[in-house]
Amino acid sequence: MNISASVAQDLGIAIVAGRIAREDPFPTEVELCRHYGASRTVLREAIKMLTAKGLLVVRPRLGARIRPEREWNLLDPDVLQWLLERNFSYGLLVEFTEIRLTVEPGAAALAARSTDPTERKQIQDAIEGMFAAERGEADPLETDIAFHVAILNASGNRFYIQLRDMIEAALRFSIRRTHDFKGLMTTALDHKRIADAVLAGDGEAAAEAMRALILEALHLIRLAEAREQAGVSADAR
Repeated sequence: MNISASVAQDLGIAIVAGRIAREDPFPTEVELCRHYGASRTVLREAIKMLTAKGLLVVRPRLGARIRPEREWNLLDPDVLQWLLERNFSYGLLVEFTEIRLTVEPGAAALAARSTDPTERKQIQDAIEGMFAAERGEADPLETDIAFHVAILNASGNRFYIQLRDMIEAALRFSIRRTHDFKGLMTTALDHKRIADAVLAGDGEAAAEAMRALILEALHLIRLAEAREQAGVSADAR
């Protein structure tokens, strides 16, 4: 990560976490240069990065201002990760999983048409990795993510493929939460049903298996959210 990207990340986290309030004046270029010990060129590049992520707007003579949260680019994996780390929100995770429900079954159906041997091998390798993770021989989080990324890649659809980084960023949070409830022992088998359908060229079965997998994840996230809310209510009493 270069200096500009490092400054952008630090500022981005500060904005998303609310350490720099939207109603307060955003630090000036001079103040930021002094704080980070960086040049104006470095700071301007960092501000451009945050502007592209929808966090800032820059106007002549007025400087930078923080944009309303509803205007932030949630498809940017950095913004999504910062939001999830800010104060973990099941509501945000539900919204993300609902997006997965509209994207990944379609990607699985398209992946079933793929005849590219490299893409098919990536799917098979990911499934083997998930079974290895159940034996304690691989990282369960990384192998699970590798499977979903392999499906997106195999779809051959450039729009699905470009969602890869965003899907990966949010999966790092959602998988941990669903594994806490479900455990790992059925995860590989559930994913293998999708892989088997994809590799058999059965797009309809692949889409349905993927939809079932994500619907279960959505159910588990909502269950976790309900338990958390019940705990908060009990504490309040």
